[in-house]
Amino acid sequence: MAVLKVLQELLSTPSILVGIMAMVGLFLQKKPIEDVVKGTIKTIVGFLVLSAGSAFLQSGSLNDFGTLFNFAFNVSGVVPNNEAIVTAGLVEYAGPTALIMCFGMLANIVMARFSRWNYIFLTGHHTLYMACLIAVVLSVGGLSGIPLVIGGSLILGLVMAMFPAIAAKTMNKITGTDTIGFGHFSTIGYWFAAQVGKLTSMKARKEGKEIKTTEDINFPQRLSFMRDNTVAISITMMVLFLIVSGVAASKPGFTDLETNYVSGGYSNWITYALVTGMNFAGGIYIILSGVRMILAEIVPAFKGIADKLVPNAKPAIDCPVVFPYAPNAVLIGFLVSFAGGIVGMFILFGINAAMATAALPLILPGVVPHFFCGATSGVFANAEGGLKGCIVGSFCHGLLITFLPVVTMPVLGAMQFASTTFSDADFCGVGIVMGNIARFISGYGLLAVCVVFFLIPIVYNFVAPKKNEA
Repeated sequence: MAVLKVLQELLSTPSILVGIMAMVGLFLQKKPIEDVVKGTIKTIVGFLVLSAGSAFLQSGSLNDFGTLFNFAFNVSGVVPNNEAIVTAGLVEYAGPTALIMCFGMLANIVMARFSRWNYIFLTGHHTLYMACLIAVVLSVGGLSGIPLVIGGSLILGLVMAMFPAIAAKTMNKITGTDTIGFGHFSTIGYWFAAQVGKLTSMKARKEGKEIKTTEDINFPQRLSFMRDNTVAISITMMVLFLIVSGVAASKPGFTDLETNYVSGGYSNWITYALVTGMNFAGGIYIILSGVRMILAEIVPAFKGIADKLVPNAKPAIDCPVVFPYAPNAVLIGFLVSFAGGIVGMFILFGINAAMATAALPLILPGVVPHFFCGATSGVFANAEGGLKGCIVGSFCHGLLITFLPVVTMPVLGAMQFASTTFSDADFCGVGIVMGNIARFISGYGLLAVCVVFFLIPIVYNFVAPKKNEA
């Protein structure tokens, strides 16, 4: 019994499960034992670093910002952040999340092999986040145990191939090749920004005019520091913390708030705001360090397997892969998307004021999603509509990732009451679709829906004629 209990505890620990997954992949590639040991341990440590970074981010900055904002402006605000909401979700759904992630990656290989979506999704942290979201949503629909893992794995494998296929057309324009896929779960937002960008240039294209892109302009050299993620996030969060801390400090009761201002022993709110803003960037840096450790080991393990099993497989890579193709669009996309998030926040505030109730959660513009997703939306919109398309598309993207979380929160069960939520568009899209299905179909009926969704693109591949056969 003692041995079984140890095994059960090992297999219910997400970091150990992911490490086992890497170990199996390395063994199947007949790697030397020293490479297997190194890869397994570094994967586990990377997962633990990722978890530690998420915990630091939530306790060090996110919770404080939400508390200060609510107190300063007397509103109830939610900061969308994938790392923070996943940290909360793993408290109850760690075991199912890890299993769905493991088998979902295998399901992705099956989908890529037998459907026309031959993409292997290699963005490990987003795979984890999506696995957590799916585990939560299907659990709300009454699935648990093995049915939850089966249904969740099939849905995860489906979306890991489907979303890169949605981004493929614009991705090919950006990179100039069709050998690289795009693997980042905010594809709905990027596709939306690209379509908006395309609309802005439609008239110019019809008239045969040359479309000016973001790379046709020169940014002042003194603003080039904003291209560094850590610097951009630090500056933005310091400014935001200075604003909310300054307003909060002007009101009685500021020192009674449950924030790090008191526990950290600060004597003035300016120092506290500056340090806490940079703490946010520090948390993101820790998370990305963990992600890099995980990806450095687990991606080669699974890519090697995929290369043997999936002919013409295309690796779907994280969003920074497009940054070098349009660096000006990266900066413009970030700033304009963030502006769209601020406008969206005031629209939600106005709706609640008009209704004389806090019927809708107030979504605060999060720096992380508006940087990574906003910057990427700028690159996608620029590829389709040039400079004008980048500006308009990124702004609309900022509005989109402000309103989508509002619709997503009700399907997250008990997690909807957390001070944060999922930020990227695909998490919201999958949550909205599967969550609303789970409201009407539960238990094994919901499992059947997951199976059918997974089989549709595979059956289509064998039944529908291919283009060269039509």
